Amino acid sequence: MNDIIHLLPDNIANQIAAGEVIQRPSSVVKELVENAVDAGSTHIQVNIKDAGRTLIQVIDNGKGMSDTDARMAFERHATSKISTADDLFALHTMGFRGEALASIVAVAQVDLLTRLKGSELGTHLLFTGSKLESCEPVGCGEGSSFSVKNLFFNVPARRKFLKSNDTEFRNILTEFERVALVYPKVAMSLYHNEVQIFDLPETGIRQRIIDVYGKKLNEKLLSVNAQSSLIGINGFVGRPDMSKKRGLLQYFFVNGRFMRHPYFHKAVLQAYEQLIPIGEQPDYFIYFTLDPSSIDVNIHPTKTEIKFENEQSIWQIIMSAVRESLAVSSAVPTIDFDSDNSIKIPVYNMSQKTSNDDKFQKAGVSVDSHYNPFHVDSYKKPEFDWSKLYSNFENDHSFSPVNQKSRDIESKITVKSQSGSISAMYDEPVNSPLSSYYQYRGSYIITSIKSGLAIVDQHRAHIRILFDQYLGSIQQRKVVSQKVLFPDVIEFNAKEATVLPLLLDDLRFIGFEITKKDKNEFLIEGVPSELKDIDFSALLHEMIARVIELNTKVDEEIVFSMALELAKAAAIPSDKMLSPEEMDNIVASLFSCSDPNLTPDGKPILSLITVDELSKRFK
Repeated sequence: MNDIIHLLPDNIANQIAAGEVIQRPSSVVKELVENAVDAGSTHIQVNIKDAGRTLIQVIDNGKGMSDTDARMAFERHATSKISTADDLFALHTMGFRGEALASIVAVAQVDLLTRLKGSELGTHLLFTGSKLESCEPVGCGEGSSFSVKNLFFNVPARRKFLKSNDTEFRNILTEFERVALVYPKVAMSLYHNEVQIFDLPETGIRQRIIDVYGKKLNEKLLSVNAQSSLIGINGFVGRPDMSKKRGLLQYFFVNGRFMRHPYFHKAVLQAYEQLIPIGEQPDYFIYFTLDPSSIDVNIHPTKTEIKFENEQSIWQIIMSAVRESLAVSSAVPTIDFDSDNSIKIPVYNMSQKTSNDDKFQKAGVSVDSHYNPFHVDSYKKPEFDWSKLYSNFENDHSFSPVNQKSRDIESKITVKSQSGSISAMYDEPVNSPLSSYYQYRGSYIITSIKSGLAIVDQHRAHIRILFDQYLGSIQQRKVVSQKVLFPDVIEFNAKEATVLPLLLDDLRFIGFEITKKDKNEFLIEGVPSELKDIDFSALLHEMIARVIELNTKVDEEIVFSMALELAKAAAIPSDKMLSPEEMDNIVASLFSCSDPNLTPDGKPILSLITVDELSKRFK
């Protein structure tokens, strides 16, 4: 019997390893920039063409490599950063596996120029799919220049499943920002198709955050600082009033390494409990410093998952540190019981004549000082005789607060009640002498129907109504734009600025006229005429955040996002009192919509309490 087990060739083994380490162009950027940081660089330049498909070039002024080290660097498990297993628990570098360069060279054409500091000549290496094509001495600057060309040229299936250039470049921006945020002492620049995206000088952490995400973020950040024998925590969290649902900037860094940690994320949210609206979250940039032996970063090739030895204790420290930061900044309300320095509130004395009495007399206003609203003689009988209503109610046994419009409502309601799914239907008309709508707490419209009570969330109902209207107007190109007298300047971060040009045509169709002013600044010169008293800057940021979140270029979904954000911005708030006519209009318009039961993003609009459910409550 012939033996069937054999070793895989190095080039195939490298391609298999590349499947985990190099998933897309952004993975190449991450690995090369991290290597440049480990090399002690003070300046790193990244050049991208066609979102990394054609070229990814990383140039640094680090210590460089010798001729031998340059060739060895592309071998599997070749590294200068660890030599024993114990070194895994004392890491002070970004990389340590020795897999990145071998994985990159297995799926691309790589050109390397490098010169060791103090050497007269450098080395030029050229690889094609793990095969060394040439190696020769060359004159070049100190440091290293990696050029990765035609990524996945020999793995067409991987290249085929890459996303659009816009999506892939946003992923590159994400990886670049993660390194830039944690190494502010390293000057970094990024170019895409020869257009400068970032030019970040050497600076401090706060200024680096502002350089990456814009000047307006500065006023939103609160400092966090906590030191203990277990861990050191510093960084910034966002003000509670600046919380949001999308476009969140949430970063944890451990010993100079970005990480994801859902458990610690909950600690931050716990500190904001009851300070931010439900469904919204704060921004945060939190940096941990602790003993490397108390963490394990060797879990996944991407090195973004880290295990901690004392997770519960660190959770408490994070939550306390963030809460203290919010309290110091007066973001957490406090109660002052200092009665000695409290404000003296004067108490009115009926026996004393005040200056206000003279003012009333001069104005010709008479005040009856003997009037007592609780005295029987002082009480005036209301003009409306409620006894007649009761008499009419007794005489009319067919009375019911359901009118013909309620009948139409019932025919369309399909909602969940406590007893299950109910499709409320109506069989016979009922007349109503009164209005059939009641508003509760300025947020809910309640109407009686044959099968019970229908409750409508007025804010969500208006979102559904406006969404259908905006969607129809956008699709028919009927939205009218209104010129603004003084154009507003709106600043975007680099990731948003790469998305906005793709949306300008669609934004124009919904009434926005936006022109580019500077690299990341745009002018709002026209707005939809139907929108009034709206923060258009916040609205545009929300729209772009949703498009980035969708991670797609499908026009229908972009139009959907725009119509939804417009509807949310223009919808009546949840605490607005409505007249009977306004309630009637909302309910009537709601049930002429395509789906009156749910908002466009799937939130319930209607709730039904059946007669049976009401009866059970009174047993």
